[in-house]
Amino acid sequence: MTTRLELVCPAGTPAALRAAVDAGADAVYLGFRDETNARNFPGLNFNRDELGQGVVHAHENGAKVLVAVNTYPEAGNPGPWHRAVDDAAALGADAVILADIGLADYARRTHPGLRRHLSVQASASNAEAIRFYHRAFGVKRVVLPRVLTVAEIARLNAEIPVETEVFVFGGLCVMAEGRCSLSSYVTGQSPNMNGVCSPASHVRYVEEGGRLVSKLGDFTVNVFADGEQAGYPTLCKGRFVADGGEPSYLFEEPTSLNAIDILPELMAAGVTALKIEGRQRSRAYVTKVVSAFRHAVDAAARGEPVPPGGLEAVTEGRRQTTGAYRKTWQ
Repeated sequence: MTTRLELVCPAGTPAALRAAVDAGADAVYLGFRDETNARNFPGLNFNRDELGQGVVHAHENGAKVLVAVNTYPEAGNPGPWHRAVDDAAALGADAVILADIGLADYARRTHPGLRRHLSVQASASNAEAIRFYHRAFGVKRVVLPRVLTVAEIARLNAEIPVETEVFVFGGLCVMAEGRCSLSSYVTGQSPNMNGVCSPASHVRYVEEGGRLVSKLGDFTVNVFADGEQAGYPTLCKGRFVADGGEPSYLFEEPTSLNAIDILPELMAAGVTALKIEGRQRSRAYVTKVVSAFRHAVDAAARGEPVPPGGLEAVTEGRRQTTGAYRKTWQ
């Protein structure tokens, strides 16, 4: 039997954590309810008591807990980020997911026994960078940016001494992860520093002439006809008019990554873990997606055909793509 891929699943709330574990997650990833994690949205994340209870529930059911401390500390104010690492260690987390070099060094020095993973926010996608993080900070796993083909991942795994984790389902970021500042130009807040992209506090939907207009701050991101499905106003997925032409998606049309069909290829490429995106999504979403991937991962480990996931209804815009994994452009 082939070694089974580890299924790493989102937990935006305690209820979602239980749903993920009950649906078959090997590990859940989550964050504290503050700016130290890149999904710092109202109503999401964990306080310290909730995290402690979540760790107990996960461990009792054979799952691990990975705590994302994956934003960049504010200059001169590292305290909240240091406390997040300290508390993750004290509460029994199995690993912390880090992006900042200084924070990685802090975790290495103060909690040498706490496993360190490199966040996709660090945007490390070549062997030299990954070997540096391993050598300098003892990183055991790197979450790869969503820009690499399967062949590139295979070559990378042959050259590095750490595990790799790749995204297989959910939102597809078209920007260089860890380096996107689009949101900050409009709202003053970015995922890298504040943990929020297009924060809900700046989102508005307005009815104008029988059409639904989505706005981020004072900027119109999209205009939807009557009956057209309206998406969340994220700048990189907005529909704009350029050079006097027709409205179009200049960066990317709303679509979701779904790599369920290529799990055997990812296994052959030496990937260790599969990451499902979606800490902002509901408990029902988590249950459905995790269950589908649990069946698919187990089938792939047995060498059987991967069953279709039937996940079209929970994809963005009801569209799916394998993204860069099967890149056909140059």
